[in-house]
Amino acid sequence: MKKNQFKVLDLFSGCGGLSYGLESLGFKIILGIDNWDIALKTFKRNHSNSEVFLGDLAILFPKKVDKNFDLKKKGIDLIVGGPPCQGFSISGKRAIDDPRNKLYKSFVNFVNYFKPKAFIMENVPNLLSMGEGKLKKEIIDDFQSLGYKIYYKILLASDYGVPQNRRRVFFVGINGSSKYKFLEPTHGKLGIKKVTAKDAIGDLPEKDVADESPYMIKFFSNYQKMMRKRSHGIYNHEAVVHTEKTKKIISMVPDGGNYKDLPKNLQNTRKVNIAWTRFSSSKPSCTIDTGHNHHFHYKYNRVPTARESARLQSFDDSFIFDGKKNEQIKQIGNAVPPILAAAVGKKLLKILYDL
Repeated sequence: MKKNQFKVLDLFSGCGGLSYGLESLGFKIILGIDNWDIALKTFKRNHSNSEVFLGDLAILFPKKVDKNFDLKKKGIDLIVGGPPCQGFSISGKRAIDDPRNKLYKSFVNFVNYFKPKAFIMENVPNLLSMGEGKLKKEIIDDFQSLGYKIYYKILLASDYGVPQNRRRVFFVGINGSSKYKFLEPTHGKLGIKKVTAKDAIGDLPEKDVADESPYMIKFFSNYQKMMRKRSHGIYNHEAVVHTEKTKKIISMVPDGGNYKDLPKNLQNTRKVNIAWTRFSSSKPSCTIDTGHNHHFHYKYNRVPTARESARLQSFDDSFIFDGKKNEQIKQIGNAVPPILAAAVGKKLLKILYDL
């Protein structure tokens, strides 16, 4: 198998989690497109052989991108991306006519223009039930009209070695007669223990450390060893400074607990159903979000640092995030876990060789 044979265009790329996972399989990431400059700076830092393009995909035409980067001549084998999901999210209004729900049309336009051998599109599971399934049907019909066979499935990240119970739906399109089958879970029921929050972040220090600081203790899990493999030290590990009142409330929540474990008079201090949730040391974490500060370390009385969140998303420690602390957290929360991306891409390799 030749390394970096299949060329990838990443739309709505963010910091590049999807690309990072595919790159680990030998895919060559040609270009990442996003409308957030800080995320693209991170993308470029960690995909040094790739190009980036700052643009709004709601109005950006494939022809312009092609003119700038000569992509048709290079040949794009795979288009990937996750159109912004706020319009589909369970936390949003989920209106089928939300303009953000139509951003996938840009994805369709790029697939139509470049005619890749395959594509991967990721989103939140609620997309499947939007408008009583009308949006899902529209998406499938759009791609089928271009000649692609469509496969979709909701995947749980912790089933594939990511230390996080994150559910996402993946659409895979194949331009040919080959049939795609999603990889069966590798962790959980098959006997391989799921990676827990403690397995993932238990070796990282409680307090701030300067970038490139050496590790303070030896790793004690295979996952920690894997995360450290290519790293020269700890980066992006700046802790949030909570008020004494907040730290006191967090301290009342046990390992794996939430607001229900607080005294009655404190349970409604945050009016969201995920309020005051402490990670469980013995389970994968809950979904890493973009920085709402409702989830806390299983042991320390603070929210996770960017590096801890990155570990829980399966970014190894050599992947360094640019921007301010809140910008780093947002990039991480929006990303596709690289290990999950690799699980989806692994089954595509043989198909791409056959096409």
